[in-house]
Formats: sequence, structure tokens, C-alpha cells
Amino acid sequence: MTLFDTTVFGAVVVTLSVIMDPLGNIPLFLGLTAGRSAKARRRLAWQAVLVSLFVVTLFAILGQQILAYLGIGIPALQGAGGLLLLVVALELLTDRAEDPSEVRDVNVALVPLGTPLLAGPGAIVATIVFVKQAHGFGAYVAIAAGILVVHLLVYLSLRFSVGITRIIREAGIVLLTRISGLLLSAIAVQLVADSVRGFSQQG
Repeated sequence: MTLFDTTVFGAVVVTLSVIMDPLGNIPLFLGLTAGRSAKARRRLAWQAVLVSLFVVTLFAILGQQILAYLGIGIPALQGAGGLLLLVVALELLTDRAEDPSEVRDVNVALVPLGTPLLAGPGAIVATIVFVKQAHGFGAYVAIAAGILVVHLLVYLSLRFSVGITRIIREAGIVLLTRISGLLLSAIAVQLVADSVRGFSQQG
């Protein structure tokens, strides 16, 4: 019996790294946490990664059962994530997300940072597929290790992104906020389009 499947581990790390994009999420993180102190940003980074880890792990263990029980398909999951991201994108583009409060602190860590930006439809679906295709104890251990490694990479990228604010200043953060809103809206539209395509293929 293999205790650790290195092939599965490599596939999980590469796939989830591409989907969750640790470096690519830095501008989004900085934009969504505009106006926060360095300490607050570090806290939000840690909370967001914990939320993402919890969601991905939950779907790794119970994903197929949850979707089957609720009668939810992958296209529905993509559509929901796209609509949620679109709301956040509009807030970033219209300045409505620039009024800091404790409630907003919590919401930013949970939504959209933790999910659906990190633990989005892509990461959830990929995790479910890996678990479904896994054979043997070593494969399951490799999947768990891969998920942990990717989330560690995400945390490190967000944690040290705080130092970038010392270079680009608050004006740069405002610019990143606008760019983030535009990027988020594009991601949202793509998710909705994928959802529509998925529904049409089912029909």
C-alpha cells in the first residue's frame, strides 16, 4: 500500500495553484483591503485562507454528497459564484466598498476573499474531481497535503503583499481597487457564461 502518491500530489498542487492563483490575487487583496492597517490586512489574509481551507476541505470530504442531496449541479455553483462576484465588483467600481467598518472586515475575509475568490467554483469542482478519481490511502493523503500546500502559498503571497503598499501608497491602492473591480466583473461574467454553457449542454 502506497502511503503517499507523489503524482496525485503534484497534480493537485499545480491545478489548485493555477485556479487559486496566489500571485494573481495580490492586486485583488490589496484593492479589497484598501484603507486598512498592515495589522488588519494580515488578519484578513489569515482569515480568508482559513475560510478557503475550510470550504475546500468540506467539499473534498462531502462535496459529492452535498451537491447530490441539494440537487445542485456544477453550472448552478458557477452561476452563484459569478453573481456574488459581480455584486462585489460593482461595489469596488462605485466606491461603495470604501466605508470601513467591523462588519465589512468580517465580510471581506469571508466574502469575497475566502469564497468565491479563493475557494471558488473552480477550486471546489477540481477538488471534488480529484477525490472522485482517487484510489487508495496514498492518493487521499496526497490530496490533503496538496490542498494544505496551496493554501500555505496563498497565505504567504497575501501576507507579504502588505509590504507593497509602502511602495505604491494609498493612491496606488485606489487605482488597484478600480482595476480589481474591473477584473472581478470580468471573472464574474466568465463564471456566468460557463454556467449558461453548462446548463445548455445538460439540455
